Amino acid sequence: MQTGPEGLRMGEVLWIALALVFVVEGLLPAIHPAGWRRMFEQLLQLNDEQIRRFGLGSMVVGLLLLWLIQTFS
Repeated sequence: MQTGPEGLRMGEVLWIALALVFVVEGLLPAIHPAGWRRMFEQLLQLNDEQIRRFGLGSMVVGLLLLWLIQTFS
């Protein structure tokens, strides 16, 4: 079985990454709920194509970061 950083198995690394996504996603509503609500209301005004482009852009940034980490570490 493949291991990742610190001898962790790849499945463990994926669960850690998912947990970190939840932590980061919870930061803004926990710190500034009114601002989060305003931002969410603005997001609801976007059309499907704008949301799709935002999602694809986020995926590209994430993949680029993963590639950079893999290449330079």
